[in-house]
Amino acid sequence: MWEWLLPLFGFLISIAAALTGVGGGIFVVPLLTLIYGFETVTAVGTSLAAIIITSIASSVNYLKQNRVYVKAGLILACATAPGSYAGATITAIPVVKIWLGVIFGVFLIFVAAQMVYKALSSRSVKACGTVDAVFEKELIKNWRKMLLGLCLSFLGGVASGLLGIGGGVVLVPVMCYALDFPIHFSIPTSMFIMIFTSISGVTSHIQQGNVNVIYAVYLGIGAVIGSQVGAYASKKLSSKSLSLVFATMLIVASVNMILKNLHYI
Repeated sequence: MWEWLLPLFGFLISIAAALTGVGGGIFVVPLLTLIYGFETVTAVGTSLAAIIITSIASSVNYLKQNRVYVKAGLILACATAPGSYAGATITAIPVVKIWLGVIFGVFLIFVAAQMVYKALSSRSVKACGTVDAVFEKELIKNWRKMLLGLCLSFLGGVASGLLGIGGGVVLVPVMCYALDFPIHFSIPTSMFIMIFTSISGVTSHIQQGNVNVIYAVYLGIGAVIGSQVGAYASKKLSSKSLSLVFATMLIVASVNMILKNLHYI
């Protein structure tokens, strides 16, 4: 019943996902639990499966725009992938899942507040053109900065596997503030990393029987088109606009996480 609406939901959610780099799970998980009656763990696993499709589709567009730092993204994926697998495994421990979800939710509120403050207090910058090879080379050579990025990215992976959110809610701020990525490149690179993060998390969820493949495919059908719309729209917005949009998504994500893990939704 109502399964025919899933491609439409996937289309709308993937626009927001590609636009802000969050993966769309902050909407998919509540959608599946509240409207389709899924258990939370099954909604999380199915959400991650759908995010694989969304992240691949949007990454293709972003790669064509030359806005993905591929080498840096692959290095960070080495931390997010095992983190996602670990997070997915943790879902089998209800008590741990509840408190980690609340902690991440509170953390995201602080991150969102910081992004709003910086966006409102800084000069807006229009979308940049293409990736800067010199910036990426210098970043990779800075082992202290990359080590910090890897540690924080692992936490983003844990959040992805644990809550089915894709990990972008952590990865984008990490890249912006710890690694000095411009937001117009952190969002595309986040979506690229999310391919590997989601695949890793889904592997664990499949082993636990937490993935409804049919629903994930239905969501993915709409996501293929919606992610292209979101990827195109993101390059038209200023850095301040993107930061404010992303901060709004973070607040939505944090409230969803806290309420869901305290069993209020």
